[in-house]
Amino acid sequence: MMGDRFNLARLNALIRKEFIQMRRDRLTFAMMLGIPLMQLLLFGYAINSDPKQLPTAVFNHDHSPFTRTFVTALENSKYFRITEYPTTAQEADTLVNRGKVQFVVEIPANFSRDLVRGAHPSILLDIDATDPSATGNAVAAINMLARDALNRDLTGPLLKLQSTAPPFQLITHQRYNPEGISQYNIVPGVLGVILTLTMVMFTALAVTREVERGTMENLLTMPVRPFEVMMGKIFPYIAVGYIQTVLILAAARWLFHVPMIGSLTLLSAALLLFVATNLAVGFTFSTLARNQLQAVQMAVFFFLPSILLSGFMFPFRGMPIWAQWIGEVLPLTHFLRIVRGILLKGNTTGDILMDSGALALFFVIITAIALNRYRQTLD
Repeated sequence: MMGDRFNLARLNALIRKEFIQMRRDRLTFAMMLGIPLMQLLLFGYAINSDPKQLPTAVFNHDHSPFTRTFVTALENSKYFRITEYPTTAQEADTLVNRGKVQFVVEIPANFSRDLVRGAHPSILLDIDATDPSATGNAVAAINMLARDALNRDLTGPLLKLQSTAPPFQLITHQRYNPEGISQYNIVPGVLGVILTLTMVMFTALAVTREVERGTMENLLTMPVRPFEVMMGKIFPYIAVGYIQTVLILAAARWLFHVPMIGSLTLLSAALLLFVATNLAVGFTFSTLARNQLQAVQMAVFFFLPSILLSGFMFPFRGMPIWAQWIGEVLPLTHFLRIVRGILLKGNTTGDILMDSGALALFFVIITAIALNRYRQTLD
Protein backbone atom coordinates (compact mmCIF):
# COMPACT_ATOMS: atom_id res chain seq x y z
CA MET A 1 0.00 0.00 0.00
CA MET A 2 1.07 3.59 -0.58
CA GLY A 3 0.87 4.33 3.15
CA ASP A 4 3.22 1.52 4.16
CA ARG A 5 6.53 2.45 5.66
CA PHE A 6 9.81 1.83 3.90
CA ASN A 7 10.50 -1.88 3.93
CA LEU A 8 14.10 -3.04 3.60
CA ALA A 9 13.04 -6.57 2.65
CA ARG A 10 11.03 -5.33 -0.34
CA LEU A 11 13.92 -3.15 -1.44
CA ASN A 12 16.28 -6.09 -1.17
CA ALA A 13 13.95 -8.22 -3.29
CA LEU A 14 13.83 -5.55 -6.01
CA ILE A 15 17.60 -5.21 -6.02
CA ARG A 16 18.02 -8.98 -6.32
CA LYS A 17 15.53 -9.00 -9.21
CA GLU A 18 17.52 -6.35 -11.07
CA PHE A 19 20.78 -8.27 -10.63
CA ILE A 20 19.13 -11.45 -11.88
CA GLN A 21 17.75 -9.61 -14.90
CA MET A 22 21.19 -8.07 -15.54
CA ARG A 23 22.77 -11.52 -15.36
CA ARG A 24 20.30 -12.86 -17.90
CA ASP A 25 20.99 -9.99 -20.31
CA ARG A 26 24.64 -10.85 -20.74
CA LEU A 27 25.17 -8.77 -23.87
CA THR A 28 24.04 -5.56 -22.17
CA PHE A 29 26.20 -6.34 -19.12
CA ALA A 30 29.20 -6.99 -21.38
CA MET A 31 28.65 -3.64 -23.15
CA MET A 32 28.45 -1.85 -19.79
CA LEU A 33 31.92 -3.14 -18.97
CA GLY A 34 33.35 -3.24 -22.50
CA ILE A 35 32.65 0.35 -23.59
CA PRO A 36 34.46 2.09 -20.69
CA LEU A 37 37.31 -0.43 -20.88
CA MET A 38 37.67 0.21 -24.61
CA GLN A 39 37.70 3.98 -24.05
CA LEU A 40 40.38 3.61 -21.38
CA LEU A 41 42.62 1.53 -23.63
CA LEU A 42 42.15 3.72 -26.69
CA PHE A 43 42.72 7.02 -24.90
CA GLY A 44 45.56 5.61 -22.84
CA TYR A 45 47.54 3.80 -25.53
CA ALA A 46 46.34 4.68 -29.02
CA ILE A 47 45.94 8.45 -28.84
CA ASN A 48 49.06 10.49 -29.55
CA SER A 49 49.12 14.15 -30.55
CA ASP A 50 52.86 14.04 -31.30
CA PRO A 51 53.20 11.56 -34.19
CA LYS A 52 56.65 10.26 -35.03
CA GLN A 53 58.12 7.86 -37.57
CA LEU A 54 56.22 9.67 -40.31
CA PRO A 55 56.79 8.14 -43.77
CA THR A 56 59.17 10.32 -45.76
CA ALA A 57 60.54 10.21 -49.29
CA VAL A 58 64.02 11.54 -50.10
CA PHE A 59 64.43 12.90 -53.63
CA ASN A 60 68.20 13.29 -53.74
CA HIS A 61 70.02 14.90 -56.67
CA ASP A 62 73.33 15.16 -54.84
CA HIS A 63 74.77 11.95 -53.40
CA SER A 64 77.53 13.14 -51.13
CA PRO A 65 78.71 12.70 -47.52
CA PHE A 66 76.83 15.87 -46.56
CA THR A 67 73.51 14.62 -47.87
CA ARG A 68 74.02 11.20 -46.30
CA THR A 69 74.66 12.85 -42.96
CA PHE A 70 71.54 14.95 -43.29
CA VAL A 71 69.35 11.95 -44.18
CA THR A 72 70.75 10.02 -41.21
CA ALA A 73 69.99 13.00 -38.96
CA LEU A 74 66.40 12.97 -40.24
CA GLU A 75 65.93 9.37 -39.17
CA ASN A 76 67.71 9.90 -35.84
CA SER A 77 65.24 12.68 -34.98
CA LYS A 78 62.54 9.93 -34.72
CA TYR A 79 60.05 12.14 -36.56
CA PHE A 80 60.95 10.89 -40.04
CA ARG A 81 61.07 7.33 -41.40
CA ILE A 82 62.58 7.13 -44.85
CA THR A 83 60.39 4.77 -46.88
CA GLU A 84 60.82 5.91 -50.48
CA TYR A 85 63.58 7.17 -52.77
CA PRO A 86 61.80 8.55 -55.85
CA THR A 87 63.87 9.18 -58.94
CA THR A 88 61.58 11.64 -60.70
CA ALA A 89 59.52 14.66 -59.65
CA GLN A 90 56.36 12.95 -60.94
CA GLU A 91 56.99 9.91 -58.75
CA ALA A 92 57.55 12.11 -55.70
CA ASP A 93 54.37 14.07 -56.44
CA THR A 94 52.33 10.87 -56.74
CA LEU A 95 53.59 9.60 -53.39
CA VAL A 96 52.34 12.74 -51.63
CA ASN A 97 49.12 12.92 -53.58
CA ARG A 98 48.12 9.37 -52.69
CA GLY A 99 49.11 9.74 -49.05
CA LYS A 100 51.93 7.19 -49.25
CA VAL A 101 54.31 9.64 -47.57
CA GLN A 102 53.84 12.66 -45.33
CA PHE A 103 56.97 14.48 -46.53
CA VAL A 104 59.21 14.66 -49.57
CA VAL A 105 62.71 15.99 -48.90
CA GLU A 106 64.27 17.24 -52.15
CA ILE A 107 68.01 17.85 -52.14
CA PRO A 108 69.10 19.80 -55.23
CA ALA A 109 72.01 19.05 -57.51
CA ASN A 110 75.29 20.73 -56.60
CA PHE A 111 74.15 20.98 -52.98
CA SER A 112 77.58 20.01 -51.62
CA ARG A 113 79.43 22.37 -53.98
CA ASP A 114 77.32 25.35 -52.96
CA LEU A 115 77.57 24.33 -49.30
CA VAL A 116 81.38 24.39 -49.15
CA ARG A 117 81.39 27.70 -51.03
CA GLY A 118 79.22 29.22 -48.34
CA ALA A 119 76.37 29.88 -50.79
CA HIS A 120 73.74 28.51 -48.36
CA PRO A 121 71.94 26.12 -50.73
CA SER A 122 68.30 25.24 -50.18
CA ILE A 123 66.59 21.97 -49.33
CA LEU A 124 62.90 21.74 -50.20
CA LEU A 125 60.51 20.05 -47.76
CA ASP A 126 57.24 19.14 -49.48
CA ILE A 127 54.54 18.53 -46.85
CA ASP A 128 51.14 16.85 -47.02
CA ALA A 129 49.46 19.46 -44.83
CA THR A 130 45.89 18.18 -45.03
CA ASP A 131 46.15 17.49 -41.28
CA PRO A 132 48.18 20.35 -39.77
CA SER A 133 48.37 18.68 -36.34
CA ALA A 134 50.26 15.72 -37.79
CA THR A 135 53.21 17.70 -39.12
CA GLY A 136 53.83 20.65 -36.79
CA ASN A 137 56.38 19.03 -34.47
CA ALA A 138 58.16 17.28 -37.33
CA VAL A 139 58.65 20.60 -39.16
CA ALA A 140 60.02 22.17 -35.98
CA ALA A 141 62.46 19.25 -35.65
CA ILE A 142 63.78 19.56 -39.19
CA ASN A 143 64.28 23.30 -38.71
CA MET A 144 66.55 22.45 -35.77
CA LEU A 145 68.46 20.02 -37.97
CA ALA A 146 69.17 22.78 -40.47
CA ARG A 147 71.36 24.46 -37.83
CA ASP A 148 73.40 21.57 -36.46
CA ALA A 149 72.91 18.38 -38.53
CA LEU A 150 76.13 18.91 -40.51
CA ASN A 151 78.34 20.15 -37.67
CA ARG A 152 80.26 16.87 -37.57
CA ASP A 153 81.25 17.26 -41.22
CA LEU A 154 81.99 20.97 -41.08
CA THR A 155 85.53 20.75 -39.81
CA GLY A 156 88.88 22.25 -40.79
CA PRO A 157 88.45 24.96 -43.43
CA LEU A 158 84.67 24.52 -43.23
CA LEU A 159 84.51 25.19 -39.48
CA LYS A 160 83.61 28.82 -40.13
CA LEU A 161 80.26 27.69 -41.55
CA GLN A 162 79.19 26.64 -38.05
CA SER A 163 79.66 30.10 -36.62
CA THR A 164 77.50 31.90 -39.14
CA ALA A 165 73.89 31.38 -40.22
CA PRO A 166 72.75 27.79 -40.85
CA PRO A 167 74.90 26.35 -43.65
CA PHE A 168 71.83 25.65 -45.76
CA GLN A 169 68.27 26.91 -45.99
CA LEU A 170 65.15 24.85 -45.49
CA ILE A 171 62.19 25.82 -47.67
CA THR A 172 58.88 24.30 -46.61
CA HIS A 173 56.00 23.86 -49.03
CA GLN A 174 52.72 22.95 -47.34
CA ARG A 175 50.54 21.37 -49.96
CA TYR A 176 46.72 21.22 -50.02
CA ASN A 177 46.36 23.38 -46.90
CA PRO A 178 49.12 26.01 -46.95
CA GLU A 179 47.50 28.17 -44.28
CA GLY A 180 47.08 25.24 -41.89
CA ILE A 181 43.33 25.75 -41.48
CA SER A 182 42.02 22.92 -39.32
CA GLN A 183 38.48 23.14 -40.76
CA TYR A 184 39.78 21.92 -44.10
CA ASN A 185 40.71 18.64 -42.44
CA ILE A 186 37.88 18.36 -39.89
CA VAL A 187 34.80 19.33 -41.90
CA PRO A 188 35.21 16.65 -44.64
CA GLY A 189 35.85 14.16 -41.85
CA VAL A 190 32.62 15.17 -40.14
CA LEU A 191 30.78 13.86 -43.21
CA GLY A 192 32.15 10.37 -42.62
CA VAL A 193 31.55 10.50 -38.87
CA ILE A 194 27.92 11.58 -39.17
CA LEU A 195 27.18 8.97 -41.83
CA THR A 196 28.80 6.24 -39.72
CA LEU A 197 26.77 7.10 -36.63
CA THR A 198 23.40 7.62 -38.31
CA MET A 199 23.56 4.84 -40.89
CA VAL A 200 24.72 2.15 -38.46
CA MET A 201 22.30 3.14 -35.72
CA PHE A 202 19.23 3.60 -37.96
CA THR A 203 19.65 0.23 -39.58
CA ALA A 204 20.59 -1.52 -36.34
CA LEU A 205 17.15 -0.60 -35.07
CA ALA A 206 15.31 -1.68 -38.22
CA VAL A 207 14.83 -5.42 -37.74
CA THR A 208 14.97 -5.20 -33.94
CA ARG A 209 12.08 -2.71 -33.94
CA GLU A 210 9.94 -5.04 -36.03
CA VAL A 211 10.57 -7.92 -33.63
CA GLU A 212 9.63 -5.83 -30.61
CA ARG A 213 6.48 -4.50 -32.27
CA GLY A 214 5.40 -7.95 -33.40
CA THR A 215 5.44 -7.10 -37.11
CA MET A 216 8.26 -9.50 -37.87
CA GLU A 217 5.75 -12.35 -38.34
CA ASN A 218 4.15 -10.52 -41.26
CA LEU A 219 7.56 -9.98 -42.86
CA LEU A 220 8.49 -13.63 -42.46
CA THR A 221 5.28 -14.84 -44.11
CA MET A 222 6.00 -12.80 -47.23
CA PRO A 223 7.69 -14.58 -50.19
CA VAL A 224 10.97 -12.64 -49.89
CA ARG A 225 14.53 -13.78 -49.58
CA PRO A 226 16.95 -12.60 -46.86
CA PHE A 227 18.94 -10.52 -49.38
CA GLU A 228 15.73 -8.82 -50.53
CA VAL A 229 14.81 -7.99 -46.95
CA MET A 230 18.27 -6.58 -46.37
CA MET A 231 18.17 -4.43 -49.50
CA GLY A 232 14.67 -3.26 -48.63
CA LYS A 233 15.90 -2.07 -45.26
CA ILE A 234 19.03 -0.45 -46.66
CA PHE A 235 17.87 1.46 -49.76
CA PRO A 236 15.65 4.05 -48.03
CA TYR A 237 18.52 5.02 -45.76
CA ILE A 238 20.86 5.43 -48.73
CA ALA A 239 18.62 8.29 -49.84
CA VAL A 240 18.80 9.72 -46.31
CA GLY A 241 22.60 9.47 -46.44
CA TYR A 242 22.76 11.45 -49.67
CA ILE A 243 20.51 14.14 -48.22
CA GLN A 244 22.84 14.43 -45.22
CA THR A 245 25.80 14.62 -47.58
CA VAL A 246 24.32 17.47 -49.60
CA LEU A 247 23.66 19.46 -46.43
CA ILE A 248 27.14 18.86 -45.03
CA LEU A 249 28.92 19.68 -48.28
CA ALA A 250 26.85 22.84 -48.70
CA ALA A 251 27.85 23.94 -45.19
CA ALA A 252 31.48 23.01 -45.90
CA ARG A 253 31.48 25.14 -49.04
CA TRP A 254 29.54 28.19 -47.95
CA LEU A 255 30.17 28.36 -44.20
CA PHE A 256 33.70 26.97 -43.81
CA HIS A 257 34.99 27.66 -47.36
CA VAL A 258 36.49 24.20 -47.69
CA PRO A 259 38.07 23.85 -51.15
CA MET A 260 36.50 21.22 -53.38
CA ILE A 261 39.12 20.55 -56.01
CA GLY A 262 38.19 17.04 -57.10
CA SER A 263 35.20 15.47 -58.81
CA LEU A 264 31.97 15.45 -56.82
CA THR A 265 30.73 12.69 -59.12
CA LEU A 266 33.62 10.48 -58.02
CA LEU A 267 32.90 11.37 -54.40
CA SER A 268 29.25 10.45 -54.92
CA ALA A 269 30.23 7.00 -56.19
CA ALA A 270 32.57 6.39 -53.25
CA LEU A 271 29.89 7.68 -50.91
CA LEU A 272 27.43 5.06 -52.16
CA LEU A 273 29.87 2.29 -51.25
CA PHE A 274 30.59 3.79 -47.83
CA VAL A 275 26.94 4.30 -46.94
CA ALA A 276 26.02 0.79 -48.08
CA THR A 277 28.85 -0.64 -45.98
CA ASN A 278 27.68 1.12 -42.82
CA LEU A 279 24.09 0.12 -43.44
CA ALA A 280 25.20 -3.51 -43.81
CA VAL A 281 26.99 -3.21 -40.45
CA GLY A 282 23.81 -1.88 -38.87
CA PHE A 283 21.74 -4.67 -40.40
CA THR A 284 24.18 -7.22 -38.99
CA PHE A 285 23.80 -5.71 -35.52
CA SER A 286 20.02 -5.89 -35.85
CA THR A 287 20.25 -9.64 -36.46
CA LEU A 288 22.37 -10.07 -33.33
CA ALA A 289 20.47 -7.82 -30.91
CA ARG A 290 17.45 -9.02 -28.96
CA ASN A 291 16.06 -5.54 -28.36
CA GLN A 292 16.59 -1.96 -29.43
CA LEU A 293 18.77 -1.15 -26.42
CA GLN A 294 21.25 -3.85 -27.41
CA ALA A 295 21.19 -2.60 -31.00
CA VAL A 296 22.08 0.92 -29.87
CA GLN A 297 24.83 -0.43 -27.61
CA MET A 298 26.37 -2.35 -30.50
CA ALA A 299 26.25 0.74 -32.69
CA VAL A 300 28.05 2.78 -30.00
CA PHE A 301 30.60 -0.01 -29.54
CA PHE A 302 31.34 0.19 -33.28
CA PHE A 303 31.28 3.98 -33.44
CA LEU A 304 33.81 4.69 -30.66
CA PRO A 305 36.82 2.97 -32.25
CA SER A 306 35.75 4.32 -35.64
CA ILE A 307 35.98 7.91 -34.48
CA LEU A 308 39.13 7.40 -32.38
CA LEU A 309 41.20 5.13 -34.65
CA SER A 310 40.29 6.42 -38.11
CA GLY A 311 42.39 9.58 -38.05
CA PHE A 312 39.43 11.91 -37.53
CA MET A 313 40.22 13.19 -34.04
CA PHE A 314 43.92 12.35 -33.82
CA PRO A 315 46.68 11.84 -36.42
CA PHE A 316 46.43 8.30 -37.77
CA ARG A 317 50.19 7.87 -38.09
CA GLY A 318 50.66 8.95 -34.48
CA MET A 319 48.99 5.78 -33.19
CA PRO A 320 50.93 2.61 -32.35
CA ILE A 321 51.12 -0.05 -35.05
CA TRP A 322 48.51 -2.33 -33.46
CA ALA A 323 46.03 0.57 -33.33
CA GLN A 324 46.72 1.38 -36.98
CA TRP A 325 46.00 -2.25 -37.89
CA ILE A 326 42.61 -2.00 -36.18
CA GLY A 327 42.00 1.34 -37.88
CA GLU A 328 42.71 -0.17 -41.29
CA VAL A 329 39.78 -2.55 -40.78
CA LEU A 330 37.30 0.25 -40.10
CA PRO A 331 35.38 1.70 -43.09
CA LEU A 332 35.63 5.26 -41.75
CA THR A 333 39.44 5.20 -42.03
CA HIS A 334 39.32 4.57 -45.75
CA PHE A 335 36.47 6.97 -46.41
CA LEU A 336 38.30 9.81 -44.65
CA ARG A 337 41.25 9.28 -46.98
CA ILE A 338 38.90 9.24 -49.96
CA VAL A 339 36.88 12.34 -49.10
CA ARG A 340 39.89 14.40 -48.03
CA GLY A 341 41.84 13.23 -51.05
CA ILE A 342 39.10 14.16 -53.51
CA LEU A 343 38.15 17.50 -51.95
CA LEU A 344 41.57 18.79 -50.92
CA LYS A 345 43.97 17.06 -53.32
CA GLY A 346 41.81 16.51 -56.38
CA ASN A 347 42.41 12.76 -56.32
CA THR A 348 41.20 10.71 -59.26
CA THR A 349 39.90 7.14 -59.52
CA GLY A 350 43.38 5.65 -59.55
CA ASP A 351 44.34 7.54 -56.39
CA ILE A 352 41.44 6.18 -54.34
CA LEU A 353 41.45 2.67 -55.78
CA MET A 354 43.12 1.00 -52.77
CA ASP A 355 40.78 2.53 -50.21
CA SER A 356 37.72 1.88 -52.37
CA GLY A 357 38.79 -1.75 -52.70
CA ALA A 358 39.11 -2.02 -48.92
CA LEU A 359 35.56 -0.66 -48.52
CA ALA A 360 34.23 -3.08 -51.13
CA LEU A 361 35.90 -6.04 -49.41
CA PHE A 362 34.49 -5.01 -46.03
CA PHE A 363 31.02 -4.68 -47.59
CA VAL A 364 31.16 -8.17 -49.09
CA ILE A 365 32.29 -9.75 -45.81
CA ILE A 366 29.79 -7.94 -43.58
CA THR A 367 26.95 -8.64 -46.02
CA ALA A 368 27.76 -12.35 -45.95
CA ILE A 369 27.70 -12.29 -42.15
CA ALA A 370 24.40 -10.40 -42.10
CA LEU A 371 22.71 -12.84 -44.48
CA ASN A 372 24.03 -15.80 -42.52
CA ARG A 373 22.73 -14.34 -39.26
CA TYR A 374 19.34 -13.26 -40.60
CA ARG A 375 16.60 -15.05 -38.75
CA GLN A 376 14.34 -17.06 -41.03
CA THR A 377 12.09 -17.70 -38.06
CA LEU A 378 11.37 -16.02 -34.73
CA ASP A 379 13.01 -18.87 -32.79
